[in-house]
Amino acid sequence: MARRAAAVAALLVVLWAGVASAAVYEVGDKTGWTIMGNPDYAAWASSKKFHLGDTVVFTYNKQFHNVLAVSKADYKNCDASKPTTTWSTGNDSVVLNNTGHHYFLCGFTSHCAAGQKVDIRVASSSAAPSESPSVAPSPTPSGSKPSGGATVAPSPHPNDTPKALSASSVAAAVAASLLSLAAAVLA
Repeated sequence: MARRAAAVAALLVVLWAGVASAAVYEVGDKTGWTIMGNPDYAAWASSKKFHLGDTVVFTYNKQFHNVLAVSKADYKNCDASKPTTTWSTGNDSVVLNNTGHHYFLCGFTSHCAAGQKVDIRVASSSAAPSESPSVAPSPTPSGSKPSGGATVAPSPHPNDTPKALSASSVAAAVAASLLSLAAAVLA
């Protein structure tokens, strides 16, 4: 029985460490993904430190906006004609699976030029980020081909108010669930 308890405790520590390292960020914070109010997405992104496994959530009115993952050149030129991935649900979660820059913009006419674009840089743990993140397959709501090291994560519940979740709040919820499971196994 003591070995079983020690094994469960070790498993909990490993799982806790993995969960505590990922964070969820709402792009633009309470403003969301929009052109209303002239949000400064460059300032928003530079105020965060993104890591592998973090999730960025784009919250917007899908009648007026979308999210496109694009190349660096297309980002700079606001060219929405050849996205690597397109999201259009209005509540899109994207997991950052590669280090380097992840370029996103709104594909609606003139929205990118109005500032609705964001460059999210995922830092590597020890060296400078790679120039071009590798392709990571992912399902896409619009049917376009995915790439760019970002994958679709399950969207938050539609009735919840989107917000940035701290790693500690997510980890605490997971830990409570795991402790309940461990108690059931040990009982």
